Amino acid sequence: FSTFTLAANQASEQFQQLLADHWQTANKEQIFFRKDPDTFRMDGHLPEMSAKGRDRREKYNNTLLKRIDDIDVNKLSADDQVTYRLFKYERQAEAKSYQFQDHLYPLTYYSGFHSYFAGAPANMSFLTEQDYKKYIVSLTDYPRYNQEHIVDLKQAIALGHVHYCESFKGYEKSISKHIVTDVEESDFYGPMINMPKSISPEQQNDYRKKVKALIKNSVIPEYQRFYDFFTKEYMTNCRKTAGISSVKGGKDYYQYLIEYYTTTDLTADEIHQIGLDEVSRIRQEMQQIITEVGFKGEFKDFIKFLRTDPQFYTDTPRDMIEKASYITRKMAAQLPKWFSVLPRSTFDIKSSPNGGAYYVASDGSGTTSGTYFLNTKNLKSEPLYTLEALSFHEAEPGHHFQSAIAQEVDMAAFRKTLYHAAYGEGWGLYSERLGKEMGFYQDPYSDFGRLTYESWRACRLVVDTGIHAKGWTRQQAIDFLAENTALSMADVTGQIDRYISWPAQALSYKIGEIKIRQLRAKAEKALGNKFDVRAFHDQMLTNGSLPMALLEELTMDWIKQQQL
Repeated sequence: FSTFTLAANQASEQFQQLLADHWQTANKEQIFFRKDPDTFRMDGHLPEMSAKGRDRREKYNNTLLKRIDDIDVNKLSADDQVTYRLFKYERQAEAKSYQFQDHLYPLTYYSGFHSYFAGAPANMSFLTEQDYKKYIVSLTDYPRYNQEHIVDLKQAIALGHVHYCESFKGYEKSISKHIVTDVEESDFYGPMINMPKSISPEQQNDYRKKVKALIKNSVIPEYQRFYDFFTKEYMTNCRKTAGISSVKGGKDYYQYLIEYYTTTDLTADEIHQIGLDEVSRIRQEMQQIITEVGFKGEFKDFIKFLRTDPQFYTDTPRDMIEKASYITRKMAAQLPKWFSVLPRSTFDIKSSPNGGAYYVASDGSGTTSGTYFLNTKNLKSEPLYTLEALSFHEAEPGHHFQSAIAQEVDMAAFRKTLYHAAYGEGWGLYSERLGKEMGFYQDPYSDFGRLTYESWRACRLVVDTGIHAKGWTRQQAIDFLAENTALSMADVTGQIDRYISWPAQALSYKIGEIKIRQLRAKAEKALGNKFDVRAFHDQMLTNGSLPMALLEELTMDWIKQQQL
């Protein structure tokens, strides 16, 4: 062996050991930095959310940063160098997160730790006795978990880092819905209804008894405790101004969140301007469709027509799910022409428990599918003309493709569930537009729906920065979104409350999509007739989730290889 080979072997061993140690600790902590919160599942003891737990994780993360600096990156293989750079980026981002107020905001307009916990059983497979035993441990541990969050929220009140009053009106319903009188009606009883035949009837009864007692004596009283705290202490101290920059340290916190969600160093002003430019470009495309369908009237009249005409809505949840299923089956048939790497795992389509439409990835074990959740609770806020765009974003070739392929590709464990919002949501939005290239949106109203979704994502750049950096009011933001999209008014208001309570997250969609489109344009220009769209898409997906700068660098390297 040459000295270089020995040094390379040593560097590689050191690095693999570092990754293994980190992953083992992350699994023990049950906290995976930068993971999609919708995929929360219980696994025995719940994560420790206390200051003590945070301090322990921060110290451990600092040891990883020291260890990674001791490894000579140039001695690693090309693949390992990418993993090294990504791992270092994540550890630096995690170190930064401990300097900010993330733990003071375990709730957003759409969800919170309490609703992720309640949604978890529906995302899990109960196949063995071990699954039920772990479930019992999780339910038993909920009082501690709940109370640690309440301690954080009390600190938030003391520091003024509380949510905006208007956006959180009625939020307590997301807690009270779990305070049920009949235990068997509880979401937590769901896994007990159809238990596997491999568990004896006596054992089944025993588990049911234990779970019923836990729901009645531990879980429901904790939801009551949280409800009382939320209504009597938290909401009585809610914030009176919409923007996060109105809070002490809020301006710096917002800039940190922009960096966290977009994985770029763009400023609020730059993002605001990108948004305004995109909104006016998309508006022209929308106007062409209004002319094409022969509508007599102005833009706002056309929007009113879309929001109120019954032809654009369904009145049964089943019909909505069947229509989405038809769209995704039609898409599935076209995928091989556009991708050479297709995921093996499947996805289901279901009504979402808390409203809203979203995707939850499988747990990677091979025993659960991905799930595309649709809002069937309020059918008036889910028009059919946006169903194609929504389905391509959430299912295929959007989030399902992205998460399933990442889990199936051979790469470091931490990369398989990593979720950078700009990459993930950017790909989802890119998928909506790709559907147009693939021959979908034959109905002009559906194509208008696609554009209204794109305009909505562009408006987010304007309103999110408007609220949190430029002093916009909630009403100003509502008016801007209502004037520039065909979203239902219920949706417009809900969306603005989402941005107020979840600063900067909504910036990730358009920023990520613009970057992916730029990279594709660069590849098409550089490669000319050698450009292969299937190979480009595989390049986008087979490295898993990446920050924008690393995605760009790897794509530029890939273009050079294609030119050889």
